Amino acid sequence: MPIVDMPLEELKKYQGISPKPKDIDEYWDKGLEQMRNVKANAELKPAQFVSPVADCFNLYFTGVGGARVHAKLLMPKNPQGKKPAIIEFHGYTGASGDWADKLAYVAMGYTVASLDCRGQGGLSRDNSATGVNTVHGHIIRGVDDGAEHLLYRSIYLDTAQLAYLVMDFDWVDETRVGCKGQSQGGGLTLACASLVPEIKLAMSQFPFLSDYKRVWEMDLGGYAYRELSDYFRFVDPTHEREDEFFGTLAYIDVQNMVHRANAQVLMITGLMDVICPPSAQFAAYNKITSKKDMVIYPDYGHEQYPGQRDIAYEFLAKL
Repeated sequence: MPIVDMPLEELKKYQGISPKPKDIDEYWDKGLEQMRNVKANAELKPAQFVSPVADCFNLYFTGVGGARVHAKLLMPKNPQGKKPAIIEFHGYTGASGDWADKLAYVAMGYTVASLDCRGQGGLSRDNSATGVNTVHGHIIRGVDDGAEHLLYRSIYLDTAQLAYLVMDFDWVDETRVGCKGQSQGGGLTLACASLVPEIKLAMSQFPFLSDYKRVWEMDLGGYAYRELSDYFRFVDPTHEREDEFFGTLAYIDVQNMVHRANAQVLMITGLMDVICPPSAQFAAYNKITSKKDMVIYPDYGHEQYPGQRDIAYEFLAKL
């Protein structure tokens, strides 16, 4: 078959080339402690969207660093007893999507919470302050200020905080909560499952945010990972800080986090993906220690796959 990356048999063994910090667990345990000490001040505001099967709300809460974060929240009308919930994450630069996109799950009795990432296309605020290279690129936002100042640290903690807020709702069964997403949303799904061991199921399609050095060495920085190349062109043209750069990004590399997850994971991957290359995805998948499975589309890239929504729906119906 045609390939843009390694042969499949090599992908199944690939362990990534980006560094893994020795204190990665300490780093995220400290972040979670910081998150738990934040007063969320959660608010539910009725949405204008009306559905015969769902009550729809705009959920606002305060995340780490004081940013006001938004998520769409849909719950079944007149829920009877505790039911499952799904946390949903969107693609890079995007937003939480249309209300109607989520109704199939609400019709099953599920609550759905769809996060708007800080500073991207939705309603969440980005109050981060950083010095160098803010032309574009959330991956490198804060990299020169140290690992605790990375923007994605805050976004990953937002995913965990939203999950715990949803688990606390009276009508949600906290033992039956899943998460899902594509691209950036797929990476955030893996991050959320890594930070919230109570997550039961995680459906991640062609995940972003994994094995940064591999993506850079494949010269794929012209797409979603463009800021990796821009950093060296504009900030470090002689690569004097290359090791430090990738060493800092290693703290927000999902392949370095997934060993923490307890969730059953389903990953959907296309072998012709030049946006999030298969090797970067397999670097994370191969390090997942919980129950897992992968559905492979050999001839597809970073796009919609035939049957993918049905596969995700049937998987998450297990909740």
